[in-house]
Amino acid sequence: MLPAVPSAFLPPDFNPRQPVALIAGRGRYPVITAAAIRAAGVPLRLVAMDDETSPELVASFPAAERVTLNVGQVGKMLDSLRQFGAGYALMAGQVKPKKLFHGLTPDLKAATLLFSLKRRNAETIFGAIAAEIEQLGVRLLDARAFIDDQLATPGAMAGRLRIEAEYLEHGIHIAREAARLDIGQGCVVRKGTVLAVEAFEGTDEMLRRAGTFKTDEALFVKTVKVRQDFRFDVPVFGLRTLETMHEAGLAAAALEAGKVIILDKPDVLKQARAWNIALHGF
Repeated sequence: MLPAVPSAFLPPDFNPRQPVALIAGRGRYPVITAAAIRAAGVPLRLVAMDDETSPELVASFPAAERVTLNVGQVGKMLDSLRQFGAGYALMAGQVKPKKLFHGLTPDLKAATLLFSLKRRNAETIFGAIAAEIEQLGVRLLDARAFIDDQLATPGAMAGRLRIEAEYLEHGIHIAREAARLDIGQGCVVRKGTVLAVEAFEGTDEMLRRAGTFKTDEALFVKTVKVRQDFRFDVPVFGLRTLETMHEAGLAAAALEAGKVIILDKPDVLKQARAWNIALHGF
């Protein structure tokens, strides 16, 4: 028997008999989400992005239950949701940021959306697409749905954070202020000094930049905006980020509990312990 709500991030009236259309970008995130939805016994369909979505994930769906399209084919995506009879949609996985701003070949629906936007950034573009999806009567789910066990939790997750409380609070403050100003969602601090702030270049490049400075007692902090739209914007921490930290000489990270996804969490925590990297939830 299916649970009434198989995730804390699903709406209370969630109907597990209605198909969920997974709009999948790059990486492990959509793969893990697809496995969790299937494990919950919920019907699943796939909207894959050409040159972005894992070919293995695409191949795991019968031809009638999947569609592959270019990033700019918003009209085709909406038509696919109708054809699937989807009750819900869920966005998981990244699309290369440059694809949103350079070399995008939009269809008529996408061109109309872009023309209507006064500001064009990832948040406004995905927000407009989300509105179009919901106008179909398809509910766009919180992107943390079904993967509750992959989220950061409060306190020590791996190792012990050897950062003084005032420096931890400073890092959290800087990260939240950067997020509030829509600069990025992460920073690296050391003993009250800001070494690097995440911007358009992304987390890994920021970590490499921070690694060019003295990194003993440095702390990577990952947070979210006050009004984060979790339907299409969830911070992710995975093995690649952990490896970048290790290469940069960073040995501590603080992740906002319940809001940052740790992809392949058991493997990440195991590797963090092996590398003596402390992971802490706040």
